[in-house]
Amino acid sequence: MSIPSFDFPKVLPLLAALLLPVPPVQAETLSLSQAVAAALEHNASLAASQARVGQAEAALRQAEAGRWPTLGLALTASRTDDPLSAFGAKLGQRGVTAADFSPATINRPGATDNFNTRIELQWPLYTGGLTSSRIDQAQAQSQAARLGDASARQQLIQQVAVAYQSVHAARAYLQVAERSQAAAEEAVRVSERLQAQGVAIKSDVLAARVNLDEAKLKLAEGRRLEAGAVDRLKRLLGRPLSDALDVAAEAQPLPLPGEAEALRQQAMHAHPQLQALRSQLDAARARVAAARAGLRPQLNLVGRQDWNDNALGFDASSYTVAGVLSWRAFDGGATSAAVDQAEAAYRESAAALRQAEQDVALQVAEARRLALESEQRIVAREAAAIQAEEAQRLVRKRYENGIVTLVELLAGQAQLDRVRADLVAARRDRVAAWIELRRAVGVLSMEQGWQ
Repeated sequence: MSIPSFDFPKVLPLLAALLLPVPPVQAETLSLSQAVAAALEHNASLAASQARVGQAEAALRQAEAGRWPTLGLALTASRTDDPLSAFGAKLGQRGVTAADFSPATINRPGATDNFNTRIELQWPLYTGGLTSSRIDQAQAQSQAARLGDASARQQLIQQVAVAYQSVHAARAYLQVAERSQAAAEEAVRVSERLQAQGVAIKSDVLAARVNLDEAKLKLAEGRRLEAGAVDRLKRLLGRPLSDALDVAAEAQPLPLPGEAEALRQQAMHAHPQLQALRSQLDAARARVAAARAGLRPQLNLVGRQDWNDNALGFDASSYTVAGVLSWRAFDGGATSAAVDQAEAAYRESAAALRQAEQDVALQVAEARRLALESEQRIVAREAAAIQAEEAQRLVRKRYENGIVTLVELLAGQAQLDRVRADLVAARRDRVAAWIELRRAVGVLSMEQGWQ
């Protein structure tokens, strides 16, 4: 067996290229407005909402088509020896002769072929208000679908904005964890130095090392939270989790001015979900009118053109024009029951609207209180952070001078970590609170209200 030979001068550059480190994938950095735009384009839940709009608009076109006549084409080929049908076929072909009236021919006509070609026009001239009521119902449902889509868009903007802020919050928590680990490492160094000087005991060093291990665990937890926040943002954007994605600077929502009653009134007019429910109420009202149309007569115009021949052709031509007036005199109460059902559905829609208005009013009031409270919490947490940092600085100096124990130093550091974490949470909650208030009022958008 021969051993293949290699041209090492040619193969060497290829091997070198394979051994070179692969450069990391450059992460795409999105601003909040870019993230929202991507979500509005690719989010699956919003795509479903837009599909419902398409269905409602198609239903409206279908209802409007009821105003217009329908035109039908038909071709019927038949072969029969039934006496009546055979004679009628010949009559339609205008081919009856005197011989066809003999009893023997009439009673036993033999097989007769007929090809009937027909064009038929039907036009509903009056439907008792059924057509117009169906159009009104479809228009209201189409408007409700568009308003429902607007509400879904606001909810998606809220979700993306909160998820975007959560990434920044997770990174702020990560910074707190990194500073905590740095402080824990410094505590280990100081305790080891003091032990060497005979000021501290070995248990202080061991306690400092245990505290360092805890700080490292919190840092690992912070990295996990950051990765999870980025993944949740990717899901909202419709991105694969394998995509490299990063966020740009924070975008802060502006406070929404106005007293509680003014904001409630604004929500009653601006909230898209309430507007959608009002459109659904209009649709329910139109459905009642459509059901009542069954109690009225209907008038239809029918026009028909026929050709009959014993072979495919257009030899024997005839036409029919008719007006058909119909009125259902008795249907066992089915129409009345349909009216009752539609009226009950209307009352249900009206009750749902009243309940939704009360819910929105409550949401606005609670969101406003939380937003104002978040501003106060920010001030308190910032002041507490400044005081905790100064207190811990003094405790650290006293520990280094052998005045306080390591337990007091670690307790002070734990308190400082909690205060810093509380400040991060307060900043995150402030953003979420003002976003929620704008959504509750129904004015959340990316075009205004941000700084």
